[in-house]
Amino acid sequence: MDPARQAAFDVLRAVSERDAYPNLALPALLRERHITGRDAAFATELTYGTCRTRGLLDAVIGAAAGRKPEAIDPVLLDLLRLGTYQLLRTRVETHAAVSTTVEQAGIEFDSARAGFVNGVLRTISGRDEKAWVDELAPDPAADPVGHAAFVHAHPRWIAQAFADALGAAAGELDAVLASDDERPQVHLAARPGALTAEDLAEAVHGTVGRYSPYAVYLPAGDPGELPAVRDGRALVQDEGSQLVARALTLAPVDGDTGRWLDLCAGPGGKTALLAALGNGATVTAVEPAAHRADLVEQNTRGLPVEVLRADGRDTGLEPSFDRVLVDVPCTGLGALRRRPEARWRRQPADIPVLTKLQRELLGAAISLTRPGGVVLYATCSPHLAETVGVVADALRRHPVSALDTRPLFEPAGDLGDGPYVQLWPHRHGTDAMFAAALQVG
Repeated sequence: MDPARQAAFDVLRAVSERDAYPNLALPALLRERHITGRDAAFATELTYGTCRTRGLLDAVIGAAAGRKPEAIDPVLLDLLRLGTYQLLRTRVETHAAVSTTVEQAGIEFDSARAGFVNGVLRTISGRDEKAWVDELAPDPAADPVGHAAFVHAHPRWIAQAFADALGAAAGELDAVLASDDERPQVHLAARPGALTAEDLAEAVHGTVGRYSPYAVYLPAGDPGELPAVRDGRALVQDEGSQLVARALTLAPVDGDTGRWLDLCAGPGGKTALLAALGNGATVTAVEPAAHRADLVEQNTRGLPVEVLRADGRDTGLEPSFDRVLVDVPCTGLGALRRRPEARWRRQPADIPVLTKLQRELLGAAISLTRPGGVVLYATCSPHLAETVGVVADALRRHPVSALDTRPLFEPAGDLGDGPYVQLWPHRHGTDAMFAAALQVG
């Protein structure tokens, strides 16, 4: 294989064999092999595209091979996925897509299995993606969610979760699923007091954000190389996350003594924004993972932040905080566009384990908040079990009342029926963040 295809194939194997993260593995491999320019772009397209569309590719491969994908050797299956993606989703010539894949099969195995790969890919190349979808997708009239999931290469359970969260707006399901395949624009946050969004936008040749007063959209390039990011005057942070942190600072609190808490702080982006907006408040940042706690310290250097390395469910802190952010660990279904393999790695069985943790963390956050204070519960998932389900449980079990969270996110609109907020990538260009503001009685 040429260097680009070889890099893509090696990352696919790492994802399959070792649960590697392609968004981490691929850049490291490209640097190591000195792959740049068009070759790097091609490797990125093949890797991320193949990871995203795995379910669709496997259905086509299974139909063309006449056997279930699970019955195919895992190495051969990754090769077939790479070849099939090129045939159905790129402008690569059929001959080039087939021959490079077949030759690699011969290198990895033998001529017999190379012949099998050749036969499968030749069958696939006889039709375009639309023809395969028309044959294999569920009937859109009988199963519209299943059809949309197949067309947009999502597991059906995720598509159903999105449709449930959209509610009356479930007609937007196709747009939501399509947005997961778009390359997300890099968002920067100008640190308040250190740099304005206007100055940052001018310095990086970017655009001031639509909603957050601190957001800048970066058109291209590596944000880690920007002087403002390297010296801590700006952070790489999705605009939705910026709005979540800002919302906590805008929530009505009965007397603010300047004691704020970020209960799930790593890697510290929201903590830094809270501290910069605190007007003298001190933010206690809780993070149990050592590496992530180190990142919190790095990202909040020079700000009034105290980092506590502890489990958020058992911090030993005194219950006297005015404002508490609890941005809980979750499935990450709201950020699938940033993690190409995540839609296939996550399973429905993950939900009960995570919601138990989320309920416990929200309960701990409420117990650490003084009467009259506010807790902002946030998650980067629109799944109802992780959002309104967790909040409803807290309203039943704890002395809290729900505030209308939508005004705290202005000028963003189209946030749902309230009192909570649901951001969507196809509407707002952000991750699908959920937020609920709760006042402690």
